Parts: sequence; structure tokens; C-alpha cells
Amino acid sequence: MIRAAGTLAAAVLACAACSSPDTSSSSAREPAGPTSAASAPTATASGGLDPGLASAAQSLAASAQAEASGMGQPIAPREPGVVGGDVSWPQCPAGMGIPHKVSKGAPMPTDDAAYVVIGLTNGPGFHANPCLADQVAWVKERRLLVAAYSVISWPDDATQQQYGGLREAGYAQAQFNLASMAAAGLESPIIWLDVEPVPFYDWSPDPEANAEVVLGAARGYADAGYRVGVYSTPHLWETVVGDLSLGVPEWRAAGKTSKAEALSRCGSDWMIQGGIGVLAQWVEAGRDVDVTCPGTETTLGDYFAQT
Repeated sequence: MIRAAGTLAAAVLACAACSSPDTSSSSAREPAGPTSAASAPTATASGGLDPGLASAAQSLAASAQAEASGMGQPIAPREPGVVGGDVSWPQCPAGMGIPHKVSKGAPMPTDDAAYVVIGLTNGPGFHANPCLADQVAWVKERRLLVAAYSVISWPDDATQQQYGGLREAGYAQAQFNLASMAAAGLESPIIWLDVEPVPFYDWSPDPEANAEVVLGAARGYADAGYRVGVYSTPHLWETVVGDLSLGVPEWRAAGKTSKAEALSRCGSDWMIQGGIGVLAQWVEAGRDVDVTCPGTETTLGDYFAQT
């Protein structure tokens, strides 16, 4: 995840066709085939975004607004400012992972964490977090709340040809990650999309083409009955996908600073793509630490599963 100062966006998308998805078991969900560009839900877009892409964006946003809550497990409200953490391949035992993304054994969350958001990928798409099952077991042993996030990345020419296009390749990344989740026994009512430049796996210079990939991944999760989120900063989001806007809740980061500074990112002045702040993140002692934005403590079941 992003270590620089800035904000993280998490867009929460719901399945347009699933009014009562089964959230009791990740393995019970069967991903459908990719929706066509003409009918795929999408988020709202501003400015000069291609009309077809904008229409797709608007559909996803409408789905999210219609089914924005009540999709997860009932979790009792807690006091405001619930603290947790997020982990992925950097927290795996040292030496694991693909080239350029080799783990160094970074520390896991501290004992005061109430929840953990676990990364599904080893950096770019189509590469699973090499210790995903162990991290899921770590969370379950401590009976913490849990959620999932996934890095979305640019598909190379061979991958585009294999799946039939950009949106289709994004959809396939989502399906790959769903299979990783099921194999690891990870359940989550939401999957946050990590949208940012990935070193050694660069996005294209065309934001609209990149947006097709992101929308494909979002559609893949939504079709499988999951809500979806977006992780980025305002600058990086715009750099990757231009003025694509999902208009749904966000996960925002403050970098190497403090809890107080992270909480300040919950306001509308740190909005990334038109949504409210749900989580805020800062980096402390080599760990990603997260805190709920005001109000999230009463809707934890929309964003986390109970282990």
C-alpha cells in the first residue's frame, strides 16, 4: 500500500443484480462472466471522460448507492476511532514473493488492533500474496475483524489478448483474487481496490484505458456479490484513471505522521473521487495503522467480517 503522505480512496460498490448476496462464505460465491461495456455498471465521471466509460461508472455508483449498507454481518457499534491495521506481502516472512516484490518480514499489527485489512496480491495482479493463508490464520487466532484489499495493475499485451480486452483483464484480476480468498478461507463483505502506480508494472499513459481495467475489476467483485473499495491518493488516482469518479466511501492515508493527522483526512477537503471517508491510515514504527472515520464505528459490518 502507499507509504507516501496523501489519502487512500476506498469506493464501496455493490452487485447491481444481487439484492441479497450470500455473505456467509466467500467460497459460496461463483463469479459471473464479464458484463459488456454497454451494460456494465460504472461510477460517475466528470469532465471529458469517454461517454461509454462514464456511463459504466454511473451504473456502478448507482448500484453502490442503492445497496450501500446492511450487506455485512451484524457487528455491535464501538466507541469512535476504532484502531486497526493493514498487511500484505511485505509482512510475509523474509524472502517470499516475485522479483521486485520480495518480502522483508515487516511487523504485523500491534495488540491494540481491532481489525486487519489483508492484501490479496503480491504487488501486481495475477500474483497472490505468498503468505495469505498464514495472515488469515493470524487474524483468526486473535478473533479480529477482517477485510480484504487488492492491488489492481495494468495488464500487458499478452494478458489483454488472453482475456479479450482491458475491462475483461480487470475482471479476470478480480476472479483470480476471489480464488485466492477462497483458498485462504478469507471472508469479507468488501474488497478495497488499490489503485496507484506499481513500480516495475507501470500503468499505461492513457487514463481512460487504465479506468477500463479498474472498472472491470470492480465489476468482477460486484458480480460475485461483494462490495468494492478503492485505495489511492487524490494525485495518484487522477494520474492513473483521470477524472473517473465512483462517488462512494473512501479509505484515506496521511503517511508517516500521527493518528490526529490521519483523522483530519476524514473530512470532505480530502475527498478523492466523490465519496465519504470510512478509514484513515498513517504509518508508525514501520506499520500501517488505520482508524475509523466518524460514523464508521456504527457500521462496521458493512466493511468487516467477524472471525
